[in-house]
Amino acid sequence: MKRWRRAPPGPGCLRVWAAESQALAGRWRAARCLGPGGAAREVRQQRGSFGDLLLRMRGLPAALSALPLELTVLYNSLLFTMGASESAIEGEAEEIHQGLLRVLEACGACGQDLITEELWQKVLQEVTVEELQGPLHRLGALQAAWWLAASRLGSTACLFRLLSHAEDLARARCSEGNNELLSLLKAWQVPAEEASLPLAQSAEDLKEILCTAAAFLQGLQELEAGNFPTALSLLQEAAGGFCSKKVLAQIYTCLGCCAQRMGKPQTALQHMKQALQVDFQCLPALSHVAAVYHELGETDAELQALALLYEALEKDPPAAASSSPYFLIRTELLVHTPILASLLRHHHPSEVKYLLAQRCLQDRRVADAVEHYLDFLALLQEGLQQQVPLDGDSALPRIPEVFLEAASALEQAGRHQDAITVCEEVISRTTNLIPRMLRVEERRELLESPSPGAGLAGGLLFQKESLCCLAWRAAGYLHQGWSWATLGESKEAVTQFSRECLQDFVSKCVCLSVPENLLPEVEVLQKIRLLSLIGRGTQLLELGRHKEALLDFQHGLQISPGNAVAASYLVQALWKLNRKQEAAACWQKFSQRPPEEDGRQEGRPFPLYLGSCLKQAVFPYGDSLAGSIRDYLKTTNQDPSS
Repeated sequence: MKRWRRAPPGPGCLRVWAAESQALAGRWRAARCLGPGGAAREVRQQRGSFGDLLLRMRGLPAALSALPLELTVLYNSLLFTMGASESAIEGEAEEIHQGLLRVLEACGACGQDLITEELWQKVLQEVTVEELQGPLHRLGALQAAWWLAASRLGSTACLFRLLSHAEDLARARCSEGNNELLSLLKAWQVPAEEASLPLAQSAEDLKEILCTAAAFLQGLQELEAGNFPTALSLLQEAAGGFCSKKVLAQIYTCLGCCAQRMGKPQTALQHMKQALQVDFQCLPALSHVAAVYHELGETDAELQALALLYEALEKDPPAAASSSPYFLIRTELLVHTPILASLLRHHHPSEVKYLLAQRCLQDRRVADAVEHYLDFLALLQEGLQQQVPLDGDSALPRIPEVFLEAASALEQAGRHQDAITVCEEVISRTTNLIPRMLRVEERRELLESPSPGAGLAGGLLFQKESLCCLAWRAAGYLHQGWSWATLGESKEAVTQFSRECLQDFVSKCVCLSVPENLLPEVEVLQKIRLLSLIGRGTQLLELGRHKEALLDFQHGLQISPGNAVAASYLVQALWKLNRKQEAAACWQKFSQRPPEEDGRQEGRPFPLYLGSCLKQAVFPYGDSLAGSIRDYLKTTNQDPSS
């Protein structure tokens, strides 16, 4: 049986296809004048139209006479494919691969087993037909866009070495120093556009976008690697390139971050200001401004920046500035690396509200802190946890810690009943999450006698979570104790201080080898235990129960032998018990020791929510007690200075 082979396209077919291609290009030129909306609709339509035309052309055998038109249609089709997407297409441009195979087929060669890089090398080295050089170069630029979007900078450089003539390569070696990719891109000679083969986006524009994207991408890579001077140079190169205002603002933001990491905060602020001047919707720049002011210690400016950021985030966001419809391939489609996403991360309004509350509390602006914390807690009631993922990038701490910080602010503002209520919420939500017995060791990571519902979870992660819950509940009782003490309710204060003594747990933490990654939680628990003992001891003294108070201060000094507050109260308790000789001896012993730094744990600050408790755990009678002891030593003929 005779097999029929389809004939290549004839002149009539080529004329029809060329006319259709020109008509589609003409429609696109007209649509660009209709504004962003009209252009966007036309992009979606053109994507399908050029795709259909390409399928019909590929339905016939490849022919040299038809390839210039076919490659141009392929170029335009891929432009609309990328232009219709919100981000760059991932993976290989399979259509380009098929187009190169068609070129080899028309030349009587084969390349089915070659990967794309090898296919480009074979085509550009073996196909010398003059009419194909322009379409192939334009298709090569499009391939480079795909590779840049995948951060395949090496493949892009190899391709442009093949696309460049000898004089282009010589010029590239002389121009950009060590940055070969930028040198090759700038030295590449763009083929002239032919009137019979209209393009949806000129290769000259595409070249400029490739140069900008290459500089931007490499700048981000150097920034991530810590090569800040090189990153700064490349990002400055990108800022002078061909891009939208939105991308330019992003580049200035990255320049600011680079300058900040170089220890140049004022330069960083200048770049962030440029970003906001170019695009006032570039809110990540404003969050970086707040971070720089925080680093400089300029709290007023930092709070002002955070307030502006919160106000901007609370408003209905204006319609995003549309990228120019004239350019289907844009820089933002080619640059989408993880570090860029991190630097340009948009904060949720609640995160900014929390930062305002936290910074006000840290700076002792108690009234403002209370207002911001209460606003934040109101957001929690509206379902904030479903809106914001509490991941590693979020500015939000764990929710119980926010409640405890709010309680600390309320205490410092004199709103003790409100603080007690907030702490009760923390206690009620954490109690059922704590096992009855938690053993913390380096080699034995097990849970003994788990509480109902605890399940079979074990290991360090479970231990860490349990320790956190334990600390939050203990801190809730601690805050309630100090609040009742301030209200003059000593009996109720003693009850709250006694609710969570943690004596068994603390002794285990001291005796057993604690895994290093659990030390911060254990140290916080020990500090809470110490503050609880001091608080209960002071209230027992108020109630005249001096012996019980003495035991609490002794236990406190076992936890923290250098704690000056516990030592001073111990001396006072002995004095009130009329054990003046012991009191004087202890006073002389403790006065010779340097006091420990009360607000830190092994170089780390204690949690912010303990701030008010640390301020309340002070000994206000130091001078009068010291005077009484000196007088006593003189009357007993002892040297007060010994």
